[in-house]
Amino acid sequence: MKLLFDFFPILLFFLAYKLYDIYAATLVAIAASCVQVTFAWFSTRRVEPMHLVTLVLIIVFGGLTLILKDELFIKWKPTVVNWLFGLAFLASQLFGRRTLIERMMRNNLALPGAIWRRLNLSWALFFLVLGGVNLFVVYTFDTDTWVNFKLFGMLGLTLVFVIIQSFYLSRYMIEAKTEK
Repeated sequence: MKLLFDFFPILLFFLAYKLYDIYAATLVAIAASCVQVTFAWFSTRRVEPMHLVTLVLIIVFGGLTLILKDELFIKWKPTVVNWLFGLAFLASQLFGRRTLIERMMRNNLALPGAIWRRLNLSWALFFLVLGGVNLFVVYTFDTDTWVNFKLFGMLGLTLVFVIIQSFYLSRYMIEAKTEK
């Protein structure tokens, strides 16, 4: 259910694009992100930082797309989001006692510090590379291809990355169980 909630604006963007055009899809994505954050606030009295960052960026980049009638702005938004997340993971690697990934997952996993750092660095690099891949698609292919990549390509790459990490982490999860 959380996955659907997280991808709600992207799914609506995709549908609006297929039914209308990039500008209608951008407007729908802005509205869906506003609904997403509002719903989260009223149901839990908190909003995840990822949703807030995405909301601000969709308003800024989506707004520029609509005002200037230039779809390049909305196409840059996923890159900016991914690069910000990548930089946040990198910064946590350098500053603070715990990495960002450890703060997010420490209640579910018991890992040695070196593994947390390696895991955090892999997420940072993944986000940075994904942002670059988005730009490659933006400047190499047409808008139809980019919209499909935004939904299926980015989601697919993320799922593959998570599966690979699961295999990597499985050996440490077994060790953590046998040590107790």
